[in-house]
Amino acid sequence: MTIRPVRPDDLPSVAAIYEHYALTTVITFDETGLDAEAWTAKAGTGLPFLVAEVGGVVAGFGYAGPYRPKPAYRHTVEDSLYISPEHTGRGLGRALLRELMIRSREAGARQMIAVIADAQPASVGLHVAEGFTEAGRLRDVGFKLGRWVDTALYQRTLS
Repeated sequence: MTIRPVRPDDLPSVAAIYEHYALTTVITFDETGLDAEAWTAKAGTGLPFLVAEVGGVVAGFGYAGPYRPKPAYRHTVEDSLYISPEHTGRGLGRALLRELMIRSREAGARQMIAVIADAQPASVGLHVAEGFTEAGRLRDVGFKLGRWVDTALYQRTLS
């Protein structure tokens, strides 16, 4: 496995992985995949956007995005991690998260937030193992796949 910055030619694989989760789960509150322009914009924020490559194939990705758009939040990022279904359970998420934390800190972030829908056990377990603590819970804030969905907020200081 190799963790490296995303390249433009990775974006179709990134989009395919994400679309699976958008269409079939509540892990993201998007209900459809994102187009190439949206992925190019996410990759161009100046914050870390990484891929996990296995055997020359993009098997997962993670990126840090702004937590909120208001200026006082500029030192806080939100992590997003997605692993292709055929590559889950192999440590890719952990490797991506660890590298995201390092690179986010180097980019000036002080806090990292994870917004985890329905307290997904694998995501909660990963974040807690990497030092995140639950900071709050928002009830019934999303409606997807015919039901109301909660989100749990997990936080970790990076510096």
